[in-house]
Amino acid sequence: MLGAAAVLCATSTGCASVHTADQAAGTAPLAAGGHTTAGAHASTPPPTPPAPLRAGEGFVTVGVADDLPGGAYEPAAPEGGTDDYRCFLADPALVADSFITGVAFLPGNPAVVHHSILFRVEPNQIDAAQAKDAADPRPGWECFGGPGLPTQTKDPLDGLDAAPWLAGWAPGGHENVFAEGFGVPVSAGSLIVVQMHYNLNGAGDQPIIDDTQVRLRVSGTPTLTPMRTMLLPGPVELPCPEGSTGALCSRGDAVLDVTRRFGAGAQRTIGGLQLLCGGDPFKPVAGPTQTCVRTLREDVTVRAAAGHMHLLGRSIRIEANAETAEARTVLDIPVWDFDSQGAQPLPEPISLSKGDTLTVTCTHDATLRDKLPAFKGTPPRYVVWGEGTTDEMCLGILVVTD
Repeated sequence: MLGAAAVLCATSTGCASVHTADQAAGTAPLAAGGHTTAGAHASTPPPTPPAPLRAGEGFVTVGVADDLPGGAYEPAAPEGGTDDYRCFLADPALVADSFITGVAFLPGNPAVVHHSILFRVEPNQIDAAQAKDAADPRPGWECFGGPGLPTQTKDPLDGLDAAPWLAGWAPGGHENVFAEGFGVPVSAGSLIVVQMHYNLNGAGDQPIIDDTQVRLRVSGTPTLTPMRTMLLPGPVELPCPEGSTGALCSRGDAVLDVTRRFGAGAQRTIGGLQLLCGGDPFKPVAGPTQTCVRTLREDVTVRAAAGHMHLLGRSIRIEANAETAEARTVLDIPVWDFDSQGAQPLPEPISLSKGDTLTVTCTHDATLRDKLPAFKGTPPRYVVWGEGTTDEMCLGILVVTD
């Protein structure tokens, strides 16, 4: 359902982050919008040696182009757009139940790599994943929002409370080594989907190739505490600035445009977010600030948090039990920086009980379209949730344990 990114991390109090270079994990300084000027293959600083392995750990490296001729993938955006969401199936060759205890993303071409997410593919999902790969004539398969594999449950909230994410990278992400005693569980025989979001805006006519790799720390220690990712999405209903006109300033036309570019699932997501967050899918309340409240269905301990928006983001906040005597701030980013989206450790873990609430609040600014180079030449529009770089999202991301 959701295309977004976060760097998963947890420690006894939050997150232990290992920065591997001045621009860690192979990232390069990014211009506004998170992209340098695209070329044939942007150079990246050589990755520095990883942090030492701990007892029980080993490295496994998977890449988007491991099995491709020439060892590289050539991104291409569908439907005349500028965004290519592509899923690649990778085999970490796990012969026993294991834990991911750290991750370093090595973007092959940071000029066009917008973000990446790793999804766990359980053994009973492998046939469906391989079928998707085989059915698409290009390498991997098109995957706006997610890999589109059969879910393990019929309740859509399960996919938000325990997303099948292993890890992710976005601008500002560094190599992360999870604290001693914590890991993300992966069953023996599981595969991994590496979802890549390439933004080709301004790429020009030169061929673009990418060979992104991901270096995983894998531990066979069976006594680690399992971590999981909880997603807190909120709606985006951002009108055109006052005085702006154009066909896409109509919400209906804007929704149809997003649907044309990303498929019928995009329209379902826009309406579904209204239902999830107590709004009216037919008459949503428009405005720069949108909020969504979720009631916990079980006890959790929050150890780290991140937010995800795109270029029009101004601020994002996550609160537990907002507007009550037990209110706690989980995440507060008053000045959004697209180029810094790594997870933030909590000073102390926050233990929450079934029935407690989590509120995500996002503020966007439509006037930024006239100020950022990434929007040059794009018409004004009513902005809704969409997968494209010039669309928007409102997403809180929590790393939790039971």
